[in-house]
Amino acid sequence: MKLLIVGGGGREHALALALATDDPGHEIFVAPGNPGTAPFCANLSIAADDIERLVRAASAHSIELVVVGPEVPLALGLADALRGAGHLVFGPGAAAARIESSKAFSKDVMASAGVPTAASEVFTALQPALAHVDVHPEPLVVKASGLAAGKGAVVCITRAEARAAVTSMLGERAFGEAGDEVVIETFLQGEELSVFAVTNGTEIRLLPSAQDHKRLLDGDTGPNTGGMGAYAPVAIATGPLLDRVEREVLRPTLAELSRRGAPFVGVLYAGLMIAPDGTPNVIEFNCRFGDPEAEVILPLVKSGLTALLVAAARGEPLPRIEVHEAAAVTVVLAAGGYPEAASRGDVITIPDDMPDGVTVFHAGTRTEADGTLVTSGGRVLAVTAVAPTFEGALERSSAAAEMVEFEGKQMRRDIGWRELERRSR
Repeated sequence: MKLLIVGGGGREHALALALATDDPGHEIFVAPGNPGTAPFCANLSIAADDIERLVRAASAHSIELVVVGPEVPLALGLADALRGAGHLVFGPGAAAARIESSKAFSKDVMASAGVPTAASEVFTALQPALAHVDVHPEPLVVKASGLAAGKGAVVCITRAEARAAVTSMLGERAFGEAGDEVVIETFLQGEELSVFAVTNGTEIRLLPSAQDHKRLLDGDTGPNTGGMGAYAPVAIATGPLLDRVEREVLRPTLAELSRRGAPFVGVLYAGLMIAPDGTPNVIEFNCRFGDPEAEVILPLVKSGLTALLVAAARGEPLPRIEVHEAAAVTVVLAAGGYPEAASRGDVITIPDDMPDGVTVFHAGTRTEADGTLVTSGGRVLAVTAVAPTFEGALERSSAAAEMVEFEGKQMRRDIGWRELERRSR
């Protein structure tokens, strides 16, 4: 098939490699792609949010399936524009993508569908929001309702921290339009889990579940980021729990979106907090593959990925995929200064003698005119290892991540610490 993957980060590199592995006969285009996709794909110099040029490119290259990676083009209606031009697309239209692009909308959908989530209130004015914070139990969570590149949620231990977060969003517009509407919600106790459901709007096929690490520093400290590492599968994602997630979270949400005239086709990502009593509470929904979760779940898919995405896009019955009996761990390497002000242009050295089973996914890199690889974003690389055991994958990923060099490199050295604790009991 001729495939077009939209996006230029680690998620899109992982998608391209997974689809190429699934069928080496695919001709894969990536827009804009990155130095990691260039060796085996045709990179197109088109921004992921350039709707008109992407539609023209899909026609010019006779693309048979478009897979949209990032949330921004989905929120802007790329899938709608492509479908309107007669192209097959894996990804929701703008109306359904609001499940991610508006946290206020997402909360309303969950309330209507009876999906378990934290109690919350939505505000568009500063003073009422501050008044609500002043009487809210500690800790609490303040979220920019719109898209904020994974950094719009602030866990506040005290009301003073919450007042600062609200003021930053509504008063100082730290996130621009994304923070013009703010959600203030109850802090949930438990363990996080990312569940990915490929869907044709009604039917569901679950991919391996993962656990992301959002904080910059070891011990889950430091500022929130887009994700500093992940692993899959996760021991707490048992069959009974996933059945409950499908029954209480995924199916009711899909049904409510359809009832609202916004059927969801693509991958619905449920970011969950699993309470001590086992209740799966939704922290957030995303309308696309996670990043860096894609870099651990996609390498675990052994076969059937292309057929699954095509069937979902066509609205046909979903085939099953085959998954490796293995584990995957990814360690994200971030630029100096990330997440506040990431350094760019630092020379990257990736050794040729990486451990077996390791793949280095490019996220924020570019190649200079002389061929030098340099940093060009906050999260630079995702170093993923696949091994028969979690411990083996962790050891290989961590060792490989240490081998990569660039000025100011930041990385966590405790990815999967909860899994290690479980296994040591």
